[in-house]
Formats: sequence, structure tokens, C-alpha cells
Amino acid sequence: MKFFKDIYKNRIWLLMVLPGTIWFLLFSYLPMFGNIIAFKKFRISRDGFFASIMNSEWIGWDNFKYLFSTDSAYLITRNTIGYNLIFIVVGLIAAVATAILLSELTQKKLAKFYQTGMLFPHFLSWVIVSYFVFTFLSPDRGLLNNILAWFHIDSIAWYSEPKYWPFILVFMNLWKGVGYGSIVYLASIVGIDKTYYEAAMIDGATKWQQVKHVTLPMIKPLIVVLLIMDVGKIFNSDFGLFFQVPRDAGALYSVTNTIDTFVYRGLMSLGDIGMSTAAGLYQSAVGFVLVLIANYIVRKIDEESALF
Repeated sequence: MKFFKDIYKNRIWLLMVLPGTIWFLLFSYLPMFGNIIAFKKFRISRDGFFASIMNSEWIGWDNFKYLFSTDSAYLITRNTIGYNLIFIVVGLIAAVATAILLSELTQKKLAKFYQTGMLFPHFLSWVIVSYFVFTFLSPDRGLLNNILAWFHIDSIAWYSEPKYWPFILVFMNLWKGVGYGSIVYLASIVGIDKTYYEAAMIDGATKWQQVKHVTLPMIKPLIVVLLIMDVGKIFNSDFGLFFQVPRDAGALYSVTNTIDTFVYRGLMSLGDIGMSTAAGLYQSAVGFVLVLIANYIVRKIDEESALF
């Protein structure tokens, strides 16, 4: 009876979280049943989706073998992990720096204008962004090639030169995500008690010393938590960034092919749903283990900054 009394007592709060709970049940927990496809040779039958799953042949780890037996296994793993490590480091530094700079602006209207301008790219689809990038990098009428021609420099076939794309992809990821990534840090900085800064100014601390000894230590737990969450996604790549922005150019596969794009191309060419499911399950399982390891390390260093 106490359980039902607690539910009735907190009915308002429970109703508030009910839509989010339903969303997670339908789109996060219920689809977990589909992970069984990773261990089956999935074939669609006329009896429906669930019957197709149950009637498909059980093949164990064969779907995972396809992912790792290919010649591209090392390449796609290297690209996925390498880019994500760069994204985590560069994105963290840029987001924190942006949040600190915005918090230091005295004119709040100007700060909101800058924040809105940096946040806007986050809501653009990578398909739209890819067309913007193409206007700059087009071999014939691209803006960058026109600028190079103005300086009497030979034009560059951007979509045929892999050596430029690691820098382009890092820049595009930073351009699109830094505004959104700085919001949480900005909210945390705004919530810092102003008396800390007043005490620091009385002691003669400069702006940089205030940032170093007040701002950064106060937001360190948040930085660590978000860093742990990012480590869990290190085996996942932004499909739109690596597929749409390079326009699926075959000449760039050596620097743009990641696990997600590789699985997509394999699914489109072979129609092997089991293989793509195995790749998704592999990424999630590795991400879960990495979160546990990262959190364990953080807890050993500073228990208060750990996620759990």
C-alpha cells in the first residue's frame, strides 16, 4: 500500500516525466529485442517482423566476423577512433573557451546574439551543410579555388585529395558543434557564486587567474562527466559528417571511411541487415565498457568527479 500511496503523492511529478518515460520505452528499450538479429541470418517473411526474427537461421558470431575479416577493418577502426579522439579534445577546449568568453561579455544582448549565431549551425542538416561546403570546394566554381586563382595559384581538386580532409572534417565538426557544446558549460559558469570572483579580485587576481583558479575548478566535475560520456561514443561516428560532407567520394575513403559509413555501404550493397545490427551492437557494447573503465579511472583519481 505504501508504494501506491507514494505514487499518488507524487502523481504530478510522475505525470511530468511520463512522456519521456514512454519515449525511452518505445525507442530505447523496446528495440533492444532486435539485437538478436545480430546473431541470425535475417530474412523477411510474410508472417511479420517478429516472426521473421524468430524464423531466421541462427548463425552465432558470423555477422561479427564479416565486420572484422574485411581488409578495411583496421582502416575504419583507426579513422573512427582517431577522429573521435580529436573531436573530444578539440571540442572540449573550444566549448569551454567559448563558454568562458561568452560569460565575460558585459553586454548581455551582444552575448545572446553571439550565442545564437554559434548555436544556429547545430540545427542544420549535414545534407544542407554539404552543399555549403561544395560551394567552397567545387573544382570549377568553388570559392576557394577562385581565391587561389586570384593569387595565381593552381586550383585544387578537393574531392580527390585525401590529405586535406582530416582538417576539413575536424573544422566542420567544430563549426557545427561548438555552439551547442558550450551551452551546458555556460549555464554552469553563470551559476557560480559571484563572491568567489569578488574575493579573487580583492586578492589582485587577473582575469586569467580567475578563470584558472575559480571557473575551471568549479566546472571540472561537469567537464569530467561529459568527457566520460564522450568516451562511450568513441566507436560511433557522425554518419552525416563522414558521408554527406565528402559527398561519398571514393577517392577519399582512406580518410573518410568509418565504421558507420562502412556498415551503411555494406548494407546497401549486400542488403545484410544482420551485419549492420552486429556492428551497432558491437559499438554499443564497446561504448558501455569504455564508460565503465573511464568512470573507474576517474573515481580512483577523484571520487567526487565520477559519474557513478
